[in-house]
Amino acid sequence: MTETSRRVPPGPPAWAAPGILRQLRADRLGLMSGAVREYGDAVRVAIGPKKLYIFNHPDHAKHVLADNAANYHKGIGYTEAKRALGDGLLTSEGALWKEQRRTVQPVFQHKRIAAQADVIIDEALGLVDRLRAHTGRRVDVLDEVTALTLGVLGATLLDADLGAFESVGHSFEAVQDQAMFEMETLGMVPQWLPLKGQRAFRAARADLERIVEILVAQRQAEPIEAGDDVLTRLIASTAKETDKRVADRRMRDELVTLLLAGHETTASTVGWTLHAVGQHPEVRQRLHEEALAVYGDRRPSYEDLTKLRYTNMVLQEAMRLYPPVWILPRRAQAADEVGGYHVPAGAEVLISPYTLHRHPRYWPEPDRFDPQRFDPDVQTDRPRYAHLPFGAGPRFCVGNHLGMMEATFIISTLMRDLRLDPVPGFQVKPEPMMSLRLGGGLPMHVHAWPAAAGRSAA
Repeated sequence: MTETSRRVPPGPPAWAAPGILRQLRADRLGLMSGAVREYGDAVRVAIGPKKLYIFNHPDHAKHVLADNAANYHKGIGYTEAKRALGDGLLTSEGALWKEQRRTVQPVFQHKRIAAQADVIIDEALGLVDRLRAHTGRRVDVLDEVTALTLGVLGATLLDADLGAFESVGHSFEAVQDQAMFEMETLGMVPQWLPLKGQRAFRAARADLERIVEILVAQRQAEPIEAGDDVLTRLIASTAKETDKRVADRRMRDELVTLLLAGHETTASTVGWTLHAVGQHPEVRQRLHEEALAVYGDRRPSYEDLTKLRYTNMVLQEAMRLYPPVWILPRRAQAADEVGGYHVPAGAEVLISPYTLHRHPRYWPEPDRFDPQRFDPDVQTDRPRYAHLPFGAGPRFCVGNHLGMMEATFIISTLMRDLRLDPVPGFQVKPEPMMSLRLGGGLPMHVHAWPAAAGRSAA
């Protein structure tokens, strides 16, 4: 091995490990941002016997996530998160992951997603009506958006009404909280301990298993030909399992993971976009004008998507500053070299879209919200891997097109019909969980546009 390949990235001294562990619990985004700001695009962090390698350059991301992806399995935290999430598409590896991906991939094909546009439009217009009922008052918009995205996923992926299960949202929340707890504690806290979070998680998992059983039983009782939704495909895929317990566990793991990852990331994207737009009235005004120009007073349609250019620019910039998936942990299976630095087998490698999207080389004034960065008519030398809101490589988010269509219709219909103002003094705090959540929700004041009062969007 050459001298170059043995180079070790710079990083904090070993004696700093206790402080790093505390910051890992209290301020994960600050820890990552501070590390790359102080040490550069490659950082080595030693926490006892565990070594973390943070890489923050587009070329590094391309190598780890795409070019040599076979050498990098899901990393730190995901092994522990399996105790909460099981072996779903998010945490599985190897042959199981490939089979799961093959099972769900057809559901996300362009033709099928386009056919779901009316479902999303109905939900978006329904959201407008619900918020309009609060005109002049304060409402937590994030709660409303989260309920919408969960309902959309139920309708589009399962052909089922998840709204019939009042507890499902709270159960997903408890499962995600437990998954993050397992990641933070590296799975060292026994699950049998009577901690409040552990008890909530066990109740939530039992509730989700109950819901999955009901959904499967309802589908199997229907005298119809096999559909093309995820639930039908999973039933067919797990039918070959000879052990019913294994089949039931796979069904639960895959459905819980798919729905949790799907509705949470889209809700976060919409929430952060509304937050950013609320801070920039000139952007909000332009979104309003574009929606009026494209839709007028009529009902939106799938064909309108390509006309909402500025809306797409705003969403891309919101996902740059607040990427729905803020970190992509990987574990090196064999020794490798990344950016001229030696990465030993077993090393924990971290690619963080949150910090990569703020790299000053590729994003001038990186903390400034500026949708013009994504103007398709402006040529830039920005590398493809400088912007990774949906990941990259073989594990690129399977639902990205569905999520973008959903976010576009929600933002554009809201901006056409309502003016959402931030609550003075309320500070939105990024909460890096499985996705980058808005800590404390998103309270906003609901108003009608002066020229649009009384407009019907039906």
